[in-house]
Order: sequence, then structure tokens, then C-alpha cells
Amino acid sequence: MAYPLTRRFWRQAALALALVAPALVQAAESTAVTSPRVTATLLSSRDAVAPGERFQVALVQKIAPGWHTYWANPGDSGEATRIIWTLSQGASAGEIQWPAPKAIPVEPLVNFGFEGTVLLPVEIAVPADAKIGERLTLQAAATWLVCEKICIPEEGTLTLDLPVAPAAVIDAAAESRIAEARAQLPAPAAFRGRLAAEGEALVLTLPGLPAVATELRFFPLSDTLIDHAAAQEIRRAGEATTVRLARSSAFKIAEGESAGVLTYREGGAPRALSIVADVDRALVGAAAAPAAAPAAVTIPLPAEGADLTLWAALLFAFAGGLILNLMPCVLPVLFIKALGFAQLAQASRSQVREQGLLFLAGVLVTFMALATLVIALGALGTSVGWGFQLQSPPLVIALAVVMTLIGLNLLGAFEVGTSAAGLGHGLASRGGRLGAFMTGALAVVVATPCTAPFMGAAIGYAVTQPPLLGLSVFLSLALGFALPVVALSFAPGLLRLLPKPGRWMLILKQAFAFPMFATAIWLIWVASVQAGPGGVLAALVAVLAAGFVVWLVGVTRGSGRGRLASSLAAVLVAVGAGWFVVQSAVPEATQARAGDVQAWSPERVAALQAEGRPVFVNFTAAWCITCLANERVALSRQEVKDAFAELKVTYLKADWTNRNSQIAMALAEQGRAGVPLYLFYPGRKGAAPEVLPQLLTPDTVVTAARRAAGKPVETAAR
Repeated sequence: MAYPLTRRFWRQAALALALVAPALVQAAESTAVTSPRVTATLLSSRDAVAPGERFQVALVQKIAPGWHTYWANPGDSGEATRIIWTLSQGASAGEIQWPAPKAIPVEPLVNFGFEGTVLLPVEIAVPADAKIGERLTLQAAATWLVCEKICIPEEGTLTLDLPVAPAAVIDAAAESRIAEARAQLPAPAAFRGRLAAEGEALVLTLPGLPAVATELRFFPLSDTLIDHAAAQEIRRAGEATTVRLARSSAFKIAEGESAGVLTYREGGAPRALSIVADVDRALVGAAAAPAAAPAAVTIPLPAEGADLTLWAALLFAFAGGLILNLMPCVLPVLFIKALGFAQLAQASRSQVREQGLLFLAGVLVTFMALATLVIALGALGTSVGWGFQLQSPPLVIALAVVMTLIGLNLLGAFEVGTSAAGLGHGLASRGGRLGAFMTGALAVVVATPCTAPFMGAAIGYAVTQPPLLGLSVFLSLALGFALPVVALSFAPGLLRLLPKPGRWMLILKQAFAFPMFATAIWLIWVASVQAGPGGVLAALVAVLAAGFVVWLVGVTRGSGRGRLASSLAAVLVAVGAGWFVVQSAVPEATQARAGDVQAWSPERVAALQAEGRPVFVNFTAAWCITCLANERVALSRQEVKDAFAELKVTYLKADWTNRNSQIAMALAEQGRAGVPLYLFYPGRKGAAPEVLPQLLTPDTVVTAARRAAGKPVETAAR
């Protein structure tokens, strides 16, 4: 009976293999996700899998020279590589099996990570009930941070479809690569270490380490254990080896054991052990010693050709904040400031100062909230920059509604509180204080589409630093932005130069409504660029709904019986309009203009340079008024177009109106976190670009074009 059964089994197996044979010829490696810094693929040790088996895959990162990705504990800065799996039903994936890292100095910091090519193995379990002839889908959404002196968040989705066969089909080459990588994983140590305090330092005792071990280094899994950049002192006492470690400034141990990896050399060969150390009871729950003042941290700024220190970044941010008051996108709010000070002209000195300080509070709270959100999203691997909220059509429409309502309020269509209606009365009332605070907040929100001179470099520095350093730069920016108004509030003599309150204030108040309407029109246009006709319709519906809600609340004011019904109706209208805006204002794919402007991509730049053509790249957005002003004042001028034609310059546009991670990465490469950014690439393969100023003139662009084309610049001015 055994022989016929065996023959039938092999007949069935042959039939199953015939069904999946076309898939078996495919390589067990996914399509690559490629950037100039990292090429990532998903590698499988199997060409076909068997039900119920466990096998290995690996995320392969081929890292460009000079760049690095990060270990589980990235060290002083950085972010570990992460994988989110989407698998066929019943399948499961294990954790990343981390190779031993390297200590990568980035003065004055030390990071823990990988250079060259690294494989990150992961074990996959095939469901036992997987059916022969079906396919096992492995989809890995991977995110990683790759750094040189600047850091670029990258991501990619890697997919493998493996057939399910009666027996596993091994890809010998892939199996060998993954097995070699796993053989180099830190081996579990045959001993337990001990971690104890020695004054302010820590001592890690390793009782079973070979006496011939050299070049020892301990990499803790916890990022709150040691000062990663500090030297590690190795001592030997009998058969025990100790490593003296400097405590982290954020020292914290919550449990009675601590884990990490110990690397060393034995007979010239690299070794790595996975260490678990018992923690001395006195250290559990202990707090860190007071931290020393942070050292100045620098990053390269291609625009300036020199490093930027923390103090220079603070100075740049303060100067940028001052200049930001003069940028076109802030001018509408300056009208509100002017009206407020006209109301305060005859008030007491203490009241005027109070209003100035409340304005400062509004600026600081809003700036720091936006900065915290930018830094937090960046830490999570999301590519965002200054003005990121204006990449969302619903938020742009919401801001347009706010501007419309402010304009209607200034015209007297409705009144909110005493601050709008009093015109010189009730300056110390709750409404007046709230109005001063909200004016500061509104000024910041409207300023976000603009990047003033000095400001781009400062923000680019801030978003690459640890959170506290980054927030300090944004704080300096906020103080510079608020300084003119606060200074004016502490110089009441200037306010007395204004005429006495009278009818002129009412006329001025009503006149200020029209800049608000102009801003609302601009924002609706931004929504139209982002979301097309659907964005315009959504914006108009939102404005109509807001006007109806305001009217409904106004006509039922003081009516106790109708107030509840009107409030309910107002809520329903607002919710319905909000739902319609979210559904209708969907970002469209951004396209470059037809004609002499082409869409930007890194590949397009490289191809044009290889052809010997100079390339001008305009990083812009529809919501960036500075960008639009530069296009009208300089880039659309005939002398610039003529120069581009004469010098055979190709004009590329990188439109950041809607969120685009590739553009965000390109900005980060240049030490920037927002637009505008203007790059001129020479017509030589691989040549670095010249970064132009944020405020352009025709002569500036033409001169840069001649430099990029290798022509004499003295004839550029016209």
C-alpha cells in the first residue's frame, strides 16, 4: 500500500509545482526603492514557501558613501529603521534582528548605525492552513532616516508575492546572503553583566569576556543610559573586564536589568555579544545629574558655504522674524495691528503695555505650537516644513472663512464682544485682552506661507536638531516677529502722534475689511490650485455656511425660546459644511506649467546636466506669497526669459503646493524647511548647485544664469 500512496503523493506534488512554475522563475527580491542616498529592497530566502514553515527575509539597505542609517538605539540623534507589515491572512512577521552597529561620529555627537550595505533580517511565519497554489503576499512599509551632516527621512513600500507549494523552494543566493548576515548578529553572551554606579559614572562588569578581547565598545539598547559620545574606559581585574561609562544627561533606568550589544576584536576578527546586565538597585529610578550647557551644534548650509552655530541660528531667526513683519503675506494683519493701536492711543500706559504683552503671548503660544508640531512630525519620519498646514485644502479654506468673517466684522455686519464694538472703550475688558492675544495668533498663522531672508537657514537648522535646540530657534524667531508691536506698546509717545478718536477710526476700521477680503480671495485661489474646481466650490460653500451661521446667531440673540433651536441649526450647518469641504477639497496632482517650465525631479536634473545644460530649479508653492512675488518681479521678466533662451537654461519647477515627500527631502538636503528655494545647476555632470537669495531681482537671476553657463558675468546686468 505504501508504494501507490507515495506515487500518488508525488503526482500531486508535480501537479502543484506545475501550477506555480511561472512564479518560481521570478527573483526572490522586491523592486528597489531608490534615492541618491539609499537603495532598499526586500530579499527572501524562499522562491516558494510551504504551509506552516518559518523562513527569513531581509530589508537590504545599500547606503551611499558618507551617509548612514540607524540602529535600534540611534545614539545622540537619528531614528531607527521601522517596518510596518501587511501580510496575507494568518501570516506573521517577527521583529527586526539588529546587526551590531558602528559608532559614527558627527561632531560633537556620536550616532549608532550602519554604513555601506546592511541586511536587517526578519522571520516570517507561513500559516499552516495556506493552500497550495495560492500566494503569500509580503508588503513592508519601511521608513528610515539617512544622514550625513544633514538628515533626510525616506520611506518606501516593498512587496513580494511568493507562491505556496507542497515543499519550500530555496533561493540559494538569497539564503546564503541572509544566513551570512544572521551569522554576524550579536551572539547571546554566556554570562550576565552587572551595572553599578561609580560616583557620577557607571561601571559595567563583564565576568566572562575573553582576556584577548580588544577595541571594546558597549552599545546600550536604552537611549537614556549613557553619554553616547563619551569615551569608554576599559579596565581588567583578574578574569573580569569592566567598562566605565559616562551617564546620560537624561539618565533613567526603570527595570532591574539593562540590555545592549558589546563589540570587540578577538585575534583581529570582529565579534559582537548580546549582553544582559543586572542593574544595581540604587540605580533603578535614579534621576540624571544636572546637565551641562549644550555645545554649539553645526550643520552645513550650502547657501552660505559655512557652518551655522546655534548662536548664529538664533541670531538669524531673530532677524528673520523682524523682516517677516514686512513680508506681503503679513500685511493684512498689520492693518489689524494699526487699528488696535489707534484705539489705544489715548489709553493709560499700563493698558497699552498690557495689550502689547498679550499680543506677544499670542505670537509665542502659536509659534511654539506650530514649531512643536513640525518637530514632532519630523521625528516621526513625516516630511513637513514651515507652512505645512497650508498644504491641506480644508485648512486653507478654513483660513479663508476666518478672513471673510473678520472682514464682515470690521464692516459692522456683526459684532463680537466689546473689543470690536467699543472703539476706545473697555480696553481692559476681557474682550480687549482676548482680541490682543488672538491678533498675535492670527499674525503667526497668516505669516506661515512666507520665509523671510535669514529665516530659511535658521528653520532648516532647527528641524535637524534635538527638540530643545530646535524650539529655542523658533522662540527666537517668534520674539523677533513680535518685537515691533511690543516695542511700540512700551513707547506710548509714538501713539500720541495719532489723531484723537473720532469718525476717522470707524472709516479706517471699515477700510481694513478689504485687505481681509483680498486675503480670503487669495486663499480661495490657493485652494483652486490645490484641489481644482472642487476646491473653489468647497470654499464658496464654506463662506456661505459661515455667513448663514453668523446671521442665524445674530437674529436669535436675546430670544430664549429660539436660542436652543438656532444653536442646533448652526451646529448642523457648520458640521455639514465641514463634511462637504473635506469631501470636495481633495488635493490634485501638481503639474508644472506648460511651455518653457518643466516639472522637477532629481533624475531630470541629472539628465540635463549630463547633456551639458544649465538648470534652474524653482521650489515654490501657490500659498507662498514670497514665491509668487519673486515670479512676478523677476522670473517672469522678459530679460530673464531672454537670458534663459540665449544660455539654453532649462527651467524646472518643484511645486510644493500639495504635500510631496520628495520635494521635502530636497529642501532638507539644502538645509531648508520651507519655500522659496532657488537652485542654479551648472551644465556639468554632478556639479553642485548655486543657491540664490530668497528675494530675487532680474539681475540676480541673469547673473547666476551666466555663471551656470560658464559665461562672463560682467555683461549680465541690463
